[in-house]
Amino acid sequence: MTFLVRRLLLAVPVILLVTIMVFSLLHLLPGDPATVILGQEATPEAIEAMRANLGLNDPIVVQYLKWLGGVLQGDLGRSLVDRTPVAELIWQRLPATLELTLGTFVIALLIAVPAGILSAVRPNSWVDYTSTFFALGGMSVPHFWLGMMFIVFFAVKLGWLPASGYVPFTENPLANLAAMIMPMLATGLRESAILMRMLRSALLEVMHADYIRTAYAKGHKESFVIFRHALKNALVPVVTTSGLIVAGLLGGLVITESIFSIPGFGKLIIESIYNRDFVTVQGAILVSALMVVVVNLLVDILYAVIDPRIKVGKGAEQ
Repeated sequence: MTFLVRRLLLAVPVILLVTIMVFSLLHLLPGDPATVILGQEATPEAIEAMRANLGLNDPIVVQYLKWLGGVLQGDLGRSLVDRTPVAELIWQRLPATLELTLGTFVIALLIAVPAGILSAVRPNSWVDYTSTFFALGGMSVPHFWLGMMFIVFFAVKLGWLPASGYVPFTENPLANLAAMIMPMLATGLRESAILMRMLRSALLEVMHADYIRTAYAKGHKESFVIFRHALKNALVPVVTTSGLIVAGLLGGLVITESIFSIPGFGKLIIESIYNRDFVTVQGAILVSALMVVVVNLLVDILYAVIDPRIKVGKGAEQ
């Protein structure tokens, strides 16, 4: 519990710094929100009145404190395009991205874990060479190209799956799976290649440790040694990589969402940038940053679960 409290306290200044950076950077961009709302044909008097209504004439510090106060109450402002609450727009788009992220990561694990284990246990074998070839290919092929190839083959030529679109899981689970399987695979294959290489390297290093040789000397089966001793001790760098992958997916699926016409969180950010909807961009980036902080916090907690030596009060020497 103390470990969790410490990590939460450390996350507070990080989140505060994120709010300052998001607010400041977007206010340094060219363009006037009042002009975006009223249009280029608006009179200077109307624009000035709108600026006063939005509080844009206040000092930047006052604007930040007002905005931060609203954020703490769950108010991220209103879209400059249609005046819809930003929190509502994010809530509408976030489930699709979360589902795509989770599905992508699960597919990556299902491929990477067995491939990485087999490759490490049988180094320099045909299994290792095949896995290495797959990993290099997966990291080299852009996921957007792979997604387009999936559309051409499975949707256009075979007609097995829809080429694009999104159906919420709560409305029709089967239609949802049919629409999401291709984007999940297109992105998951690349991420699985990264995870597989990391797991293979970590396992190869662990397999030469003294305690592994001792476990074999005691007569334990290979499967027991791998899953009971080697895999657990090799998971720390894999968990780190997994955290980075998930954090990147949460805010970096815009290309996949665009190719498959998925109304996700990343696509909302791009649409808002095109529309110069600074308020929506500001709220969406803040939520994206907060999700990254949460993922990093979960990774820290997993460290303590995997390796009990990571304890509160112990420094880097642990």
